[in-house]
Amino acid sequence: MASRGKSETEKLKQNVEDQMDRLLRELKDLEEAKEELDDDEYTDTKRDIIDQLKEFEESLAKMAKGDISLVDEFSSIQLAIQAAISEAFKTPEVIQMFARKQPGQLRQRLSQIDRDLMLNKISPSLAKTQKTEILTALQRLGDSLRSEELAFLQDNDNDLLKQFRSAGDGSVGEDKLHSIIK
Repeated sequence: MASRGKSETEKLKQNVEDQMDRLLRELKDLEEAKEELDDDEYTDTKRDIIDQLKEFEESLAKMAKGDISLVDEFSSIQLAIQAAISEAFKTPEVIQMFARKQPGQLRQRLSQIDRDLMLNKISPSLAKTQKTEILTALQRLGDSLRSEELAFLQDNDNDLLKQFRSAGDGSVGEDKLHSIIK
């Protein structure tokens, strides 16, 4: 009897993750195809994806209010959606790892960025942006940051990431969501 609803919860959780993955894949594909699209087409498509993310976030908020056992599972996904909506994170891959609570993979990606920068595979600007996003995600997941990582984050932080990091427990009020989106 203790497993009552457990399979349904797992199925719902999987469906939520699949939906999030689909939306983030669309966002990633759009970013990769940006050069092939004219500005209007890119802007309209991105706006559509952001609107879908907003609707998805609203659905999650309603589900979380109705089922206490799902609140913890949805809060990290909800924060990831907030980050995507607010454009605090520019890298869909980081959003996805954050939503799935994968600090190990985030750490691996951080190492890969440092290596790619040393090999001149990525620009210093891109490396700084991605490193800041990853360190913010790690900090939000409760992962301990080394002193040099904290110093890097403090030196390279932006307002959107600060708002995201201080978003509290993942519950989204209408005013909080609007302040993050703006």
